[in-house]
Amino acid sequence: MVRTALTTAERARGERLGALLRRARGERSIVAVAAGAGVSAETLRKIETGRIPTPAFFTVVALATTLGVSLDVLVDACAVAAAEAESASQRDARVPGARVGAA
Repeated sequence: MVRTALTTAERARGERLGALLRRARGERSIVAVAAGAGVSAETLRKIETGRIPTPAFFTVVALATTLGVSLDVLVDACAVAAAEAESASQRDARVPGARVGAA
């Protein structure tokens, strides 16, 4: 199955989620938090770095529970990031010669 490319907003939301989870983990080891949530350390590492920008719902729930983070907090923060990315994408689309996602 071919997956469609992620939008700028989806990538931004994934990066924001990863950053929030990484901050919530604090000094705890990635292995301990991953084990507590029932996911592999590599999966958690990929989520935290934004390489898995759209993790499964139950994975996010397990991580949030393990880290003691409210899902409402995650949703609010990720929605803000998505709105900011969408706004930037629309702004770039109006600028001649601007490439979306260019660094």
